[in-house]
Amino acid sequence: MPISYYEQGVTSGLTGKRNLSRFITETVAAYRPDFKKVHLNYIFCDDAYLLVLNQRYLEHDTLTDVITFDLGEVGSGKLEGEIYISTERVRENAAQFAAPYADELLRVVFHGMLHLCGYKDKSAEDAAAMRAEEDKCIAQYKKLQP
Repeated sequence: MPISYYEQGVTSGLTGKRNLSRFITETVAAYRPDFKKVHLNYIFCDDAYLLVLNQRYLEHDTLTDVITFDLGEVGSGKLEGEIYISTERVRENAAQFAAPYADELLRVVFHGMLHLCGYKDKSAEDAAAMRAEEDKCIAQYKKLQP
């Protein structure tokens, strides 16, 4: 599958990558049937690594859990992107929201995918819609697990 997972100096703890890749590909097809191919790289890293990217490319001097880069060309029929995830932020968010780490990790995995499918999260209304879609993806994915 054209979805890859890399660990940049961290251990993500992500399991079931083959099933997750299949689910992501099928979910993208449901949201965006115009994308005939999906090429995503998920890069798991620490806060310091993601902070540098946030400062350099987005001019934000804050910690974040996920940054998504859309690398696709309009009209190419391909969803292409890189999704960087700070496992440190994910762990802290999971503790803050009393959620299992695995669920919070899935949330940011799907969050990046949803951004590439056209979802935004800058306004309160958009953020609520994004959260609802994340929850939906998590629930659907978990139903498929053995």
